[in-house]
Amino acid sequence: MSPPNANEEVDIVDESGNVVAVVTRAQMRAQKLLHRSVFIVVRNDADELLVHKRADWKDIWPSFWDIAVGGVVATGEAWEIAAARELHEEIGISGELQYLGEQLYEDEHVAELARVYATFSSGPFSLSDEEIVELQWVPMSELRQWVAVNDVCPDSLALVLPRLDAP
Repeated sequence: MSPPNANEEVDIVDESGNVVAVVTRAQMRAQKLLHRSVFIVVRNDADELLVHKRADWKDIWPSFWDIAVGGVVATGEAWEIAAARELHEEIGISGELQYLGEQLYEDEHVAELARVYATFSSGPFSLSDEEIVELQWVPMSELRQWVAVNDVCPDSLALVLPRLDAP
């Protein structure tokens, strides 16, 4: 099954974030073109991190766990608007976003210029867009052990994990 958003348009950027082209998401994935993405860490007052399992139809890392919600920034969309949209689309919440940083990431599957944000929420959550199939709270004190024994999206590990104050 191909992802339902394969034909949406995506800005292709240079390493400084300047738009150099607009292509479909399918083209971006097939050619591993540099694009913008957002990651949003969700924590609660019990010092736990919300993790989720991705759907099996996702275009990269299907059925992997992820330590942040998020996704590809749409054409012409502002970073913060994309982060708020992804938060609402994926888990049905809104919240104040704290900016944690920006970084380039590239591996054999993806090339992205990413911004990482954080928010606090205890829910309730809703999984209406079907990109997420399971949610779980992981105590921050156990996060490093949890990521060591689960298949976790490599970009989140590289971009998000160093920005968390987990032991």
